[in-house]
This record gives sequence, C-alpha cells and structure tokens, in this order.
Amino acid sequence: MHTGPQRIDLTGRRILVVEDDRMNSRIIAAILGTEGFVTLEATSGESALALYQEFQPDLILLDVVMPGISGFETCRRLKAAPDAAGIPIIFITAKNQSEDIVAGLEAGGVDYVVKPFQPREVLARIRTHLQLRTLLDHQAGLIDDLSKANAAKNHFLGIAAHDLRNPLTSINGLSEYMLEGSAGELSDDQRAMLRAMHSATQSMLGLLGELLDISVIESGEMHLALTPCNFSDIAHDAVFLNGIAAARKQMKIACRPFKPSRPLLIDPRKIREVIDNLLSNAIKFSPPGTTITVELSEDENQQTISVQDQGPGIPPDEMNLLFQSFGKTSVRPTGGEKSTGLGLAICRRIVEAHRGSVSAANRETGGADFRISLPVAPHGV
Repeated sequence: MHTGPQRIDLTGRRILVVEDDRMNSRIIAAILGTEGFVTLEATSGESALALYQEFQPDLILLDVVMPGISGFETCRRLKAAPDAAGIPIIFITAKNQSEDIVAGLEAGGVDYVVKPFQPREVLARIRTHLQLRTLLDHQAGLIDDLSKANAAKNHFLGIAAHDLRNPLTSINGLSEYMLEGSAGELSDDQRAMLRAMHSATQSMLGLLGELLDISVIESGEMHLALTPCNFSDIAHDAVFLNGIAAARKQMKIACRPFKPSRPLLIDPRKIREVIDNLLSNAIKFSPPGTTITVELSEDENQQTISVQDQGPGIPPDEMNLLFQSFGKTSVRPTGGEKSTGLGLAICRRIVEAHRGSVSAANRETGGADFRISLPVAPHGV
C-alpha cells in the first residue's frame, strides 16, 4: 500500500538566525526549538560571517536590513565560500516587493519570509529546504559512490584485458604459424579447426583492444601526443590498407583527391585509429559489389573526412545508440563479422579530446555518411 513520501527526520539540524532585533531573534529561536532544531543567533552580517565556520549551519535565516553590511551582501560573501555554496539561505524581510525578492534570489537566497511572520509558514519553508538539501547531499553521495565504482570497473577491465591479451596473442601466433605449414603438414580437418581458432582469437584480441581503449579513456588517462600532421596522408594510408579488406568482400574504397592548405595538430596514431574504425565499419555493413567513398574537405576553421557507404543506412530511431559504449543498432554486418558496439564510442572520445566533432547521417541516395571534423593548426605551426 502506498503511504506517500517518507518524512526525513530533521531533529538536531543547525540553523543560524541572523537578526538585529533581539526580540525577533529570540521568538524565532523559540519556534525552532520546539521542532528540535539547534540554533545560534547573530545580530549582524559581520558576526554571521565570523560564526559560520564555527557553527557550520545546515540552514541560515538572514535578515535583510541590518547595521553594517546588508543581508544581501552577507549572502553573497557566504556563497563565495566553497563549503557554503550549497547552504540554503532564507531571507527575513519586511519588504515584499518583487524587485526586493528578485534581489534576494540573485544574491543566492533560496526563499524568503515576510515580517511579521507566521510560525507555521516559517517552519514549513525551513522543513522544505532542509529536506531538499538532505536529498541533494544523498544524491551527491550516490554520484560519488557510482564514480568510484566506475573507476574500479575501468581498472578491473584494464587489468583483465591486459592479462588476457598476452596468452591470446600467443595462441593467435601459434595458430598462424601452424597454418603456414611451419609445424608440418595438416589434414583438412586440422586446418579448418586452426582457421576457426585463429579467427576466434583475432576477434577476442580486437575486443580486448577496445576494452583497454575504453577503460583508459573513461579513467581520464588518455594522453594525446599532438604533432602537426597532414590529414590527407593519414587518410590515404588508412584507405590503402583497408582497401585490402574491402577487396575480400568484392567492394572498393574510392578516395577523392584533396590537398590541405594547413596541417592538423593531432595525435596521428589515435586519429588513424578513428579513420580505420570508420572504414572498417563501412566495409562491415556494406554489401559486396558496392563502393565506399572517402572525401576530405576544409574551411578556415577545420578539416573534415567523410566516409560514405552504400549499405542499409541507420534506422532513425537508433541513431542515439551509435556513439554510446556497447551501443548496437539492429543493422547486422553483411559478412558475419563481429561487432562489440565499442568502436564508435572510442572514436567519439578521441575526436572530442582533439576538440573536434563526429556525426552520422543517412544519405538521400542510400547508405550512411560518417564524418569527423578536426580544428586546423594555427598559422605558423
């Protein structure tokens, strides 16, 4: 049975009452005392600032008009302290004009009560803001716990992937060695089993490489070795090597001529990884007999590479999955290739680390168009 939201116990919460009128201050303290709040009274903004560090209140009731600095200025000074930024401050004021209320909110207050105040109203407003503050603190704690858990997960993934890669590399190398006939003649059945073993370890090594990449990226430990580079040289090298894989599926990659006017300040190894991934995906999801087109262009601010395929395109309602970790669409590779859903997520992180952008769209003539844009290096680099 639904019983409504659970009430948070606020007993013992500390409230700093800043009011220059001693009578009002004592009345407020008495009202708050009946609810189990712990109070401390200050008669000026200056004394409130001095008492804050010692008392560490959970909420502050702050008069607006006082001798010395005003309540608005007191609020601004309190909010300037990092440890006080989240403390709710409720103004006590005889002014109820909208401009006065706006001024209080702009100074950092969260609410106000108007003199002469009603005890039930004051208590209701205080409870509301203390409960909200408690929930926000709880949320911040959960976020911190999740961040620590995510960091532990990335650390574990990195260790596991690293430790698994060495034996898999050995298995992959030995199976390749045996397939070449270096260990003697093989029967047809043995050769078929070795091919399956070699293919499986290749896929696993690719997955482990992506897991290592994503764990490094998400842990914030990815470091770029930036150097001025010719974008077209990197792209043409990638096209040449990926053209071999394309030919195995009876397709080709066409790269249109491009001569950049300025270099890019990039990490060439990581950008090559991005281009390889885009080309690999285009090959993976394109049918035999089609052409993948690579175009490079530039304007005064950036250079862009576009990889266009003639595959089935991307379902519009699945576009949001493309650049998420482990995000997969319903489109399947045309040659039975494996897909982890990590490649494009890694691409996005690498490109964004270069202050660039990555996007995908369906072409009007069919197929998909993936683009990455990177800022050009300043003149003289």
